[in-house]
Formats: sequence, structure tokens, C-alpha cells
Amino acid sequence: MKKKLIALAAAGALAAPVVASAQGTNVTIFGRVQAEYSLVDFAGQPSQGSLQDNARSSRWGLHITEDLGNGFKANARLEMGLNAGSGSATTPREQWVGLSSNHWGDVKFGRVQSPFKDFAGGMTIDPFAYTTLQANGAGGTMSGGANGLGSGANGFVNSAIRYDSASIEGFSFAALLMPGDANTLDPLQTGSVVSGFLPGGLGSNGNTGGRNGEFDGQAAAKYHADFMGMGFDIFGGYSRDNANNIQKSIGLRTEEVWRVGASWAWENFKLSGQYEDINNAIGSATCTTASALVANPLDAAGSGTGQCNSAMNWGGDGNIWHAGAQYRWGNTTLVAQGGMTKAHAGGVNAAAARKADSFTVGAIHNLSKRTSIFGGYQHVYVTNPNGAAVNDLGGVVSYNQPSYATGNRSTYTIGVRHNF
Repeated sequence: MKKKLIALAAAGALAAPVVASAQGTNVTIFGRVQAEYSLVDFAGQPSQGSLQDNARSSRWGLHITEDLGNGFKANARLEMGLNAGSGSATTPREQWVGLSSNHWGDVKFGRVQSPFKDFAGGMTIDPFAYTTLQANGAGGTMSGGANGLGSGANGFVNSAIRYDSASIEGFSFAALLMPGDANTLDPLQTGSVVSGFLPGGLGSNGNTGGRNGEFDGQAAAKYHADFMGMGFDIFGGYSRDNANNIQKSIGLRTEEVWRVGASWAWENFKLSGQYEDINNAIGSATCTTASALVANPLDAAGSGTGQCNSAMNWGGDGNIWHAGAQYRWGNTTLVAQGGMTKAHAGGVNAAAARKADSFTVGAIHNLSKRTSIFGGYQHVYVTNPNGAAVNDLGGVVSYNQPSYATGNRSTYTIGVRHNF
């Protein structure tokens, strides 16, 4: 009996600091575990099959809030990603601290997602986001830039300030700013020569901008209206990624991206579309490893088993459009979507023009509010695929552009996802 009392007392003593530090603060543990079996057929290559989560949907984290009174809250988020089936659990995701108000919105400081990804279009209109059927990178229908400013799965922006406004009469906006002094950081955290001009996102470290003190930024706005049982959403945005000194020395200039899109919903039916105009591609000439569906971009560069058909030529222009339809039938959502990427000829390597068209069909079935199964088929048609060396810079392989030599591809997948 005494031993039990001593054990309980010791446990209480150890727990006391945790309880004290949590007074007035709400800490929520959240996450997702996903695995899917995917079979990928490349033109002229053997089929590639795997059972894992290369889209990096799986993650876990802590969301922390404290009520400061008068409608104000302090917030923080710490999140890590993993690849179920491969043993990888080292990918940092969102990591920020911030303040919010019911009246003026919220502001975040740290490692954040871009408004192009989770606010205005991007992954918000792709029901297959974070699967092998995702639009970004996979099918040439949505940018998956490794600089974190696009819609790329597992793409984040380091050392940033992000503000999201409250919604006023259906209108809201978001803005992101990467201060110039953050641009001295090394995007690869290795000190290598490669880190001088690659836009970041290699592996899991994300983007940190240029090295010449210029500010990178992004702004987006959207409007929602309900009319006669129908829902309308219109959105648009502008993104700017300044070239650093080393990038300028090889002919790259400031990247600018304009986006516009809309969605329409009525009863169980929904249509959505998005268009992007890209100029002087830097980050938009790459894909994150999750968008390319590869665990290691260095391996992908040599094997050609990745997928980065949404990328432009280095320093080149182009455009991307995406369109999709969804129909909800009970607990099942039927999906059909596709689009096109046009990478114009030119850029720092005078690369040829390239085009990728894709279509995707599939279904998502909810077994409960937290658990779902999904599956489908995707095909990509690539016109004039470039050889692997076309987008190398200065003789160094562009590791985030692995798939130009592979041509057409077909992807079949079935998977299961659980949120907690």
C-alpha cells in the first residue's frame, strides 16, 4: 500500500509542472496517417509500385491557444510530417507563433504556408491534394514550386510574416512577407555551392529567399457569396520571388506569378477552376519532393521516377490552368479534373517549349468523419519532354526537376486516410 502511495505521489509531483504550465492554455494534439498503394507506368520504363505516403499527407503536431480577453488570442503551431511506409519522420511543416482577433483577423510569425496554397485556390480546390492523384506537380495542372510560394505539397516559407483578414461581407484577403534580412539564411542548411542559387525546398528545409536583402511577398484575396441556393467563390493573387545575387549572375530575374480562379457549388455538385501566369520562373521551375512524389530528390534526378510536369524552364515564362468537377453521392465524392501546363521556350538555358496535359478520375468515400478511403486513375501527356540536363544550372543538376525525360505516365492508386 505504501509503495502505491509513493508511486502516486511521485507521479503527481512530475505532472504538477506540466499542469501549471498549461493553465489558461489549450493544447490540441492533431494529425493524420495515410498510406496508399500506387502503381506508376512511365512511357518506355517498367512499372513502379509502392505502398507508402510519398505525397507526405501524414503528419502530427500541436496547436496551442490562449485566450487573452477582449476577443484576442495567442496562437502557436508545431507540426512535423512523415512518410508512412518508409520510416521517414523528419519533415518540418508549419512552425509559427501569432496573435488573432475576431475583428481584424490573425497574424503569424515563423514557418508558414503561402496564401497561394491554402487561402486562394491551390490545394483548397483539389480534393486529391496530398495523394498521388494531386494536381500540383503530378499532372501539370497546378504549380508545385519548391520555394514554398506555390501550391506544392509540403511547401512552406521560412522566416515569414503572414496576415489573414477577417471576412467582411464575404470579402477577405491574406498577405505574406519575407523580410530581407531573412535572406542570408541557407535554404539547404548545408553551406554547399548549390545552395547559392537553388530556390530551396530540397529535402525538407523550405525556402529562405535571396541573399541581397530584398523582400519576397505574396498577396491574395477572395470573395464568397450565396445566391438562390448556390455558392460562388472568386479569388486572385500576386506572388513575387526576388532573384538573389548569384541567381542574377546566371541570368535569372525576379519571378512574378498572377493567379485568378473561381468555384461554383449547387446542392451536391461543384465546379472549380484556376489560371496562373508565370514570368521569369525561379521557384516555379521546380517541384517539392512531395509534389514530385519522391522520398529523395537526389535519387529522383538520376532515376527519372519523379513527376514535375508543372515546372517552367529556368528563367522562362508560361502558364498553368486547372479545372475540376465534384459530385457528392451520400458519403462518396466522385471527382474528375485536369488541365494543362505550357512552359514557353527560352529561359537561361534557351530550353525548348514544353506542354503537359492531364486528366484525373477517382472517388473519395468517407467511412466516418475521420476516416476515408480513396482511389483513382491519372494520365499525363507530355509534348516535347526535355532531357534531364536542359534545366541544369551551372553544371549542377536541378534536383527538383526529375521527370522531363520520362514522357507520358499513368498512375493508379488506392489508399486510406485517418485524421485525429
